[in-house]
Amino acid sequence: MTFLFTDVEGSTRLLHELGAEGYAAALAGHRRLLREALTAHGGVEVDTQGDAFFVAFPDPAGAVAAAAEATEKLRSGPIRVRMGLHTGSPHLSAEGYVGEDVHLGARIGAAGHGGQVLLSAATKAGAGDAVLATALGEHRLKDFDEPVPIYQLGSERFPPLKTISNTNLPRPVSSFVGREREVGEVVALVRDGARLVTLSGPGGSGKTRLSIEAAAELVGEFKAGVFWIGLASLRDPALVVETVAQTLGAKDGLVNWIGERELLLLLDNLEQVIGAAPELADLLEACPNLTLLVTSRELLRVRGEGDYPVLPLADPDAVELFTARANVDPDETVATLCRRLDNLPLALELAAARTPVLSPAQILDRLSQRLDLLKGGRDADPRQQTLRATIAWSHDLLDEDEKQLFARLAVFRGGCTLETAERVVGAELDVLQSLVEKSLARRSGERFWMLETIREYAAEQLGDDRYAVQHAFYYLELAEEAHAHLLGTPRAWLDRLDAEHDNLRAALEWFEAVGDGQRALELAGALHRFWYMRGHLQEGRERLERLLAADDRPTAARGRALNGAAVMAVNNADYGVARSHAQAALTLHRELGNEWGAAYSEMLLGNAASGDDDFETACRFTANAELRFRELGDEYYARLAAGNLGYYFQELGDLDRARTVLEDLYRGARVARDERSEAQTSGQLGQVAILQGRFDDALGLLERSLRIAGRLGDPTMAARDLRRLARVLVETGRPEAAASVLSASERMREDAGQQEGWIAAVNQGILDLIRPMLENDAFEQAWTKGQTLTVEGALDLALSDGEHSEVGAEAPRGTRSR
Repeated sequence: MTFLFTDVEGSTRLLHELGAEGYAAALAGHRRLLREALTAHGGVEVDTQGDAFFVAFPDPAGAVAAAAEATEKLRSGPIRVRMGLHTGSPHLSAEGYVGEDVHLGARIGAAGHGGQVLLSAATKAGAGDAVLATALGEHRLKDFDEPVPIYQLGSERFPPLKTISNTNLPRPVSSFVGREREVGEVVALVRDGARLVTLSGPGGSGKTRLSIEAAAELVGEFKAGVFWIGLASLRDPALVVETVAQTLGAKDGLVNWIGERELLLLLDNLEQVIGAAPELADLLEACPNLTLLVTSRELLRVRGEGDYPVLPLADPDAVELFTARANVDPDETVATLCRRLDNLPLALELAAARTPVLSPAQILDRLSQRLDLLKGGRDADPRQQTLRATIAWSHDLLDEDEKQLFARLAVFRGGCTLETAERVVGAELDVLQSLVEKSLARRSGERFWMLETIREYAAEQLGDDRYAVQHAFYYLELAEEAHAHLLGTPRAWLDRLDAEHDNLRAALEWFEAVGDGQRALELAGALHRFWYMRGHLQEGRERLERLLAADDRPTAARGRALNGAAVMAVNNADYGVARSHAQAALTLHRELGNEWGAAYSEMLLGNAASGDDDFETACRFTANAELRFRELGDEYYARLAAGNLGYYFQELGDLDRARTVLEDLYRGARVARDERSEAQTSGQLGQVAILQGRFDDALGLLERSLRIAGRLGDPTMAARDLRRLARVLVETGRPEAAASVLSASERMREDAGQQEGWIAAVNQGILDLIRPMLENDAFEQAWTKGQTLTVEGALDLALSDGEHSEVGAEAPRGTRSR
């Protein structure tokens, strides 16, 4: 049987938010939707307790399909449900199903977050390869002695699981052979206080596997968890810290999120972004309980680094590894072959993959010729010569179709799906599967990828530039398609772009490298909404500014990129640059007859003017933009402009007019099911309520906006409304909570890469209210507490004392952030 457990996240908070009657209605709706989805796929309701369901299914595939359907149906509602699935053989008693498998399913379900579906390994295997599941590593669960591998349905990002030991360490399929002494030595270094340990050595020496095994030994010793961050696909050192933050779900600024947490991070394959080393050293200094375990072909050469050179396997271990992978008996020929391969793990695995058709003696004979040829080269590291020779030998044994696909796959920096490989490089499933079987390609879920050492060799074999061209144009097309969908609540498209971000970066860099400035501008312009919505503000700004400086031809691509650069500048409080870009874009769009682009430029000019407190000018530009968007039939951007206009009226002191505009806008957003506009307008109405002294109304409105901001993963929106929430708290006599919430807001602003600018004055105004009400020690303690608060934590704090009511149709301040 497959068991599915569900539970409502934050039911007490929802009761506060919706009131008893509203919560009862929402709960009834949630139960109806759940039952429809679960019974449609063969589920049988075993038990319900409070908000939770226990449902049994005859097969895993039906259970997973039911969970996916139920989660999607509930996505737009106020209730967020976590689900856990496990497949096993329970005992059927008079009271129902009992046994360890039932308890395991319940524990897995309890580890998740609202909107997250977790699967056990048994359920994942039983559901089949068609199910897209993300491995979350092995976790220790209460009442279970051994760690349990857990998978997540889909690829959406959530905070770390709520387990006894938080980890996302990969769980390699193959067994771990040898290296017991090395694992013990690396573990001992960390236990003895080393906070930066670099496992150094050439590609293929086994650094990654050794580091994973050592980190696994340390999981129970780091209270905040042990997390693996793969960096092989990155090329820009500036993206390393951002990638770490995204892996951890640190939407509140990485340094502040880590704070004093006892945390071990395994940074895998750092060599191609070694320029990030000083920033990592600063991170260690700022976070006293952080430990970094790094794998790299070269040392970081920063203060406090401990070097652990990863040497080849000992002879007995090398023989054991080869025989285990090749399924042959050990003998002197095998031992000689291993020595000829310098006992390098990757070289041994590549050779072992050939034993279905060649004996160890034949492999030794054929491979020796290639090794002897290469040993005459000038490579400084003999082990690297051996690995290159082994990869070359493995490549030589491929048939022509396999060789072609092997080389073509090198264009994918971040891996790819089967469908993408078929379209871009003409992959055939059988050939791709053959490369996986020969250990020249890997598969994780729906994506195929190469170890970086192998991908580098494959790229040398490519020769024909046409596949790099096809790769770049495919991702340009994807970005253009996604751009049109990044409105409202585009989580699926944002997740897809996140999964392909490394390939999108590679495409952008390729257009730059070949001097195709126009297509580079097209791609960057198409990505600017994604960069904004997912908080890649600094990366987006740097890329757009560089491309605009490199190609000044007056084209549509330049016009959109100018608007994108204005968005980035507004969010970095650089209003002069924003105005310059938006004005240039407006002039260009008018010359080209692009009415929509011109309207967007006018809205951005309004944003820039508001940044300089020129709200009369902001109203003029924004009213023109709203009218033009409505004439063009674009209701989404008309709502966006109207929201900005409401904010400008508010700043001009016309609060009644602002409220009327925003309430109309809020109702329209609800009808259109536009969550982003709903959240923004709710936050704006919260601000109007603050200015009118309606603090209970403001609390309800800001809670609604922040719930949606949390679901959307929008740190800029969350930071803005937490500032407003802090103002409500201090105005209602809760200065400590206000200080903590304002502190959390600042972390999220920093995480989004948003410059302080005008925000400094807003914060100072709130601090001027807080500080006279608190002693210095109390303030410092509250501020420190805020450094670790998430959006949910801040809301818990705000709602923990006193009642509030939610009023009318309300939501956020204008989108300077647009």
